[in-house]
Amino acid sequence: MALTGERLKHTRLIQTPMYVVAVEIEMILPEEDPGEPCYEPATVQFLKEVKERADADDIEWLKRHGRVYRVLEPA
Repeated sequence: MALTGERLKHTRLIQTPMYVVAVEIEMILPEEDPGEPCYEPATVQFLKEVKERADADDIEWLKRHGRVYRVLEPA
């Protein structure tokens, strides 16, 4: 299901106890309701995968898809 509307680039931060991962994603301002940007289903799935890979310490995959920052003192 592709949404129609203006597409905006946005950096999203995914935080885990050991890492913060910055990934570039696309948000959409739907023509039907331009008041609030939303994500396409594929983007939501990608964000879930980033979180799972960060939890699994898959640093090489994360580095291919965004910037990885290591937390110095876990929360």
